[in-house]
Amino acid sequence: MKATETSPLVIARLAGFLYLLVVPLGIFGLYVSSTLIVSGDPAATAGNIMASERLFRLGIVSDMLAAIAMLLVVLVLYPLLKPVNRNLALLMVAFLLVGVPISLLNKVNQFAYLELLSGADYITGFTTEQLQTLAFLFLRLHSRGANIAFLFWGLWLLPLGWLVFKSGFLPRILGVLLMISCFGYLIDSLAILLGYSVNIGMVSAVGELSFIFWLLIRGVNVEQWKKRALESA
Repeated sequence: MKATETSPLVIARLAGFLYLLVVPLGIFGLYVSSTLIVSGDPAATAGNIMASERLFRLGIVSDMLAAIAMLLVVLVLYPLLKPVNRNLALLMVAFLLVGVPISLLNKVNQFAYLELLSGADYITGFTTEQLQTLAFLFLRLHSRGANIAFLFWGLWLLPLGWLVFKSGFLPRILGVLLMISCFGYLIDSLAILLGYSVNIGMVSAVGELSFIFWLLIRGVNVEQWKKRALESA
């Protein structure tokens, strides 16, 4: 899709729509995890998940769809923001091209959890308690893998925010909010990886939601976008 062949307003609203899809998909995945996983209790967690295995699997699929949707978002945003600075737009894409595979491959840990508790004939030599504890370890690994992926969910917002700030066809305040969101994700993820508990996720959500709804409702200033496109040609 070439930005010169498609209205920037259409591109902006498509990006906003795809970005909006990520929100319910991500929330559902978080809901499933918070409902079924009992912190520090492998037995209770195993009971919950095996009693609601379909729900657990739906949560995995929901997270995977959210990651794929994010990939589509950045690919749609690229032609919209490329006229501002091509290199920064490429960096924005690159960060998500790293983060999305990490997020998708990390789901293997959740499938490993189900496999260990499946009761398959080839899993022998372990007591039920041992299997539940080992399986719980994979959930912990999944959580840490998600923290690593979230570093890239944050990093892509920095070039995105700067591009929006400098664009002239989107409000500068949106760029500022997106860059703040970047540091919110980074602080959250790094703190957890370093053994601290910090939760400033709501700060990150404000910038992203503001950007989403601006794209959907207002789109971009088409005349200003065309001006930037001509300057960068």
